Amino acid sequence: MNETHRPFFYTLCCWLLGLLLLTSTVSCSQDQKAQLKEALPGTLGKAGGAQPKLDSVYIVQYMSAEPKFKDQIEWAKKFYREREFRLGWFRNHELVPQAKTLLTVINKAADEGLDPKEYKTKNFDQLFASLEAAQTDSTKRNALEKEIDVALSGTYFNYASDFYRGTVDPRAVKAIDWKVKRNKIKLHKALMTILKERESIYGYYDFEPLHPEYDRLRKALADYREIQRNGGWPTLPAGIRLVPGASSPAVTALSARLLGRDAATPAPAATPAVAVANKPAATATTSPAAAQYTPELVAAVKEFQQQNGLKPDGIVAGETLRMLNIPVGQRIDQIMLNMERWRWIPKKFEPNYLLVNIPEYTLHVVEENKEVFNMPVIVGKTLNATPVFSDKMEFVVLAPYWNVPYSIIDKELRNKLAADPHGTLDRLDMEVVKGWGAKATPVDPGSINWSGLTEKTWKYTLRRRPGPKNDLGDVKFIFPNSQDIYLHDTPHDQLFNQTKRGFSHGCVRVAEPIKLAEYLLRNKPGWDRTAIMDTIAQGREKYVTLPEKLPVYLVYFTTWVDEAGKIHFRDDIYGHDKALAREYFD
Repeated sequence: MNETHRPFFYTLCCWLLGLLLLTSTVSCSQDQKAQLKEALPGTLGKAGGAQPKLDSVYIVQYMSAEPKFKDQIEWAKKFYREREFRLGWFRNHELVPQAKTLLTVINKAADEGLDPKEYKTKNFDQLFASLEAAQTDSTKRNALEKEIDVALSGTYFNYASDFYRGTVDPRAVKAIDWKVKRNKIKLHKALMTILKERESIYGYYDFEPLHPEYDRLRKALADYREIQRNGGWPTLPAGIRLVPGASSPAVTALSARLLGRDAATPAPAATPAVAVANKPAATATTSPAAAQYTPELVAAVKEFQQQNGLKPDGIVAGETLRMLNIPVGQRIDQIMLNMERWRWIPKKFEPNYLLVNIPEYTLHVVEENKEVFNMPVIVGKTLNATPVFSDKMEFVVLAPYWNVPYSIIDKELRNKLAADPHGTLDRLDMEVVKGWGAKATPVDPGSINWSGLTEKTWKYTLRRRPGPKNDLGDVKFIFPNSQDIYLHDTPHDQLFNQTKRGFSHGCVRVAEPIKLAEYLLRNKPGWDRTAIMDTIAQGREKYVTLPEKLPVYLVYFTTWVDEAGKIHFRDDIYGHDKALAREYFD
């Protein structure tokens, strides 16, 4: 080729190659463009230019300047560190839809029993408007994108911390008494799920609660607020006593309270009367005429009694009357407090576990996430409150000894033992031993200075032998813990007939111990019901190790909604609601 033509030929080749690339780009499909846009953030955004990046100094400085963001700095650092400090809420200079969703959720925080004002730290309407106005100024635009991104993250962590972990730290307030293992949700991972950067089995995508029990309480909260907006429910006269078949002017108010209508008005054909209980009450008439306490209304009262832990006898008096007259506002507060407790619960229960709800006086046995049976329990007296905590059950003990706590020795037995140690122990079928288990050796009770005894000088064990007098009955169920709390049988079965069963010194007595033992040992060869009963009959203490440790939760819920949608209330027997209310509402 002639040397004078070489530059022209080179230029022509470059031009043809460029034309080919341009043609290829133009023919590129919209899907390919979208993929390229996602793969190379900042290169195809409408504003042009690369997406700005953050650094830890900026994050810390910005969030430290906002008091409500300070506690969320560590979550933000973890979130941005995992994404190499790329912005989280922008794609190609455009806000992701989840930003609007977050702000909508916060506006509705009252539905969760939370205050929306607590989470409106930044004026995002103003920030978004400033961002729109700065689109032609890349420096200002990038600065605003960084500020908005960190502000959205801080807002999310502030809200999510309360929504998923609770607004109150129960372990920081002794009177709340909640030592159940905590919800260990990782908020930065939850945010990555919301932004569709990772998968999760939990409902973070839609800012959903972690437990269906919480969700049912949330719906009840909305229902009770509607009742409140409609004027609440009528108050029944103090001191009345209504029995089925009686007539009284108070029946009109009772019908308005439970049926949502006058007693003389027929129930809608398609809706059972009981189903409309707890709906906004109709305005009660002022007529003094007596109305009859009809079977329909008796049925509604019995259901109300069952849902409030009362004897379902249909008689309106005493405790039933007190429960009926609790104002709707007080019930709303109670619902909110128990929603808060569900935020403390671990985000996922194990498939199999035992749960004792103390105010309900009930043990629930759960297998493969379904309740297989439940039974009544007796819990601690107010002065000997059963603690709220979780642990793992390891042993079933058949024909157990009862090791007498030092507090009982000190308060109830000291004087009797000082006056007549041998006679007292014989009458109580007790013995003093040194050591534990099979290695325990008897100690002469007469050699002990019972009058001068202190907890520090007490080096023995006072125990009641297995048998009909034993306070633990035939079986106890051990989940080793520092508070020495366990489940056990009792020789005082008649106490299970009471609706309020706070009689123990702190441990939990179960109504059907053999059924529970048989269930827990069902997968352990050689330990069927016959073997259990034969071992008990021998009267010698026997520890049986469970095939697998079983989680046990001792919890405190004073209201809940069952799977049928019916709401239940119980008394605050230990005052834990009051202690939590001081922290939650003040």
